[in-house]
Amino acid sequence: MTWHLTSLDGAAPAPWRNGGGVTRELAAQPGGADWTWRISVAEVAADGPFSSFPGVQRWFAVLGGAGVILKRAGAEHRLTLASAPLSFDGEEAVDCELLHGPTRDLNLMVRRELASARMARVNGVRHLMAARAKVVAVYAVGEPAQLRHEGESVEVAPHTLAWASLPAGAEVAVTSASALAMEIEPWA
Repeated sequence: MTWHLTSLDGAAPAPWRNGGGVTRELAAQPGGADWTWRISVAEVAADGPFSSFPGVQRWFAVLGGAGVILKRAGAEHRLTLASAPLSFDGEEAVDCELLHGPTRDLNLMVRRELASARMARVNGVRHLMAARAKVVAVYAVGEPAQLRHEGESVEVAPHTLAWASLPAGAEVAVTSASALAMEIEPWA
């Protein structure tokens, strides 16, 4: 199994059209505009609406700053560094209000007709198991993360994404005081 590593500092920033922030793409498969899944970090500098992504399931987690309030479907979700990731449909109208200044957030986007996904915070040990082949990804937030698979170990530095294709029947143990673990399962 080959781990792909991308540090946040090594990903080029792309400014938003509305001027409200920048995005750094850490991984996308396949590459280009026709991705099945995409993981990025957004640096949000101003309040404003999220872009619409029809047919996409989105996962959102705060990485730094005081956090945000996401307003969607008549509900408000207050998200901080301690909050569980939030999942929502990419076509939903979502407005973002910053809590006491800029924030940095992790986004996982998956095209619903091609795959499903999950995201969870890791504070300790989490086991990612594959009943069938899937992609696993881990973002080390403020502390390193250690990934173990079949006796091999990979150290993931803070502010770095590691991802790999996990074969059916395999397991990865993730150990970290502050990380986000993602599982992406293609339908076919």
